[in-house]
Amino acid sequence: MSNELVKYQPELNTIPLRKFSPVEMNLFFAIISRMRDKGNQTVRFSFNELRSLSNYKQTSGKSFIRDLEKTYDHLLDLRFGNRSKTGLSVERFVMFTKFKINGDADAPYVDVEIYEDALPLLNHLERWVRYALAEFRGLKSSYSKTMFRLLKQYRTTGYAFFSISDFNELLDIPKSYNQGTLEQRVLSPIREELTPLFRGLIIRKKYGKGRGRPVIGFSFSWKAERKDAEDVHVSKQERLQNQIFNIEHNNELSDLERWRALDKVKELPLGTTENEVTQQRQEA
Repeated sequence: MSNELVKYQPELNTIPLRKFSPVEMNLFFAIISRMRDKGNQTVRFSFNELRSLSNYKQTSGKSFIRDLEKTYDHLLDLRFGNRSKTGLSVERFVMFTKFKINGDADAPYVDVEIYEDALPLLNHLERWVRYALAEFRGLKSSYSKTMFRLLKQYRTTGYAFFSISDFNELLDIPKSYNQGTLEQRVLSPIREELTPLFRGLIIRKKYGKGRGRPVIGFSFSWKAERKDAEDVHVSKQERLQNQIFNIEHNNELSDLERWRALDKVKELPLGTTENEVTQQRQEA
């Protein structure tokens, strides 16, 4: 189950996942990975299957059910739909019409059914966003998870630009964040967590004219992937080797970001690599 493919219509990336925690994002996209091309039939997930797909760590059954409930509650708040070119016709709908959690069954399960109008998001795709669920769920920051999905939409071009308004909306950035806070809480985690997954990742601020040269957007560039690149059936060891290579050969990272990135991909306590480097320098 670790080598699962997430694949959906790009429109899904335009919906800001407001209030979703990283755990809830993992649950949502674990479900999405198994709903593709199933039409409007009810799809049943056992609790064990969903825990495995989403890499859910807590052992409490009540906590699991609470997180499933919160995931669906937040899904009900999302604005799926479309607007005509004139802006005079608007349609809104929920993505799932059934989300039944049965924790009392001998083999507890969740039944999910997609709404008819939402079928094009996951069925008979002519254009799509695709990525390995294992890579997505390994990310810790909700900002990193969202940017990962957005960049995967452009994986074969190696470049994406977001105006400051789109960036703030899609990542659900609090309005109270100034540039310093944005750098610390949003951009730095994105660099740390996405550099291992996007070779040669470079993030640049684009400045506008006028007083104070305001930031008007962000560009992201990296080595474009081949259209037929294998991103699912990759061994854990090979994936780790690629991630370490990408970290060690990216000069955009500060020393601290590089050390933290290495700790994260190696699943070490934060500060481990920094302490090792400091000790080596003292002994040299």
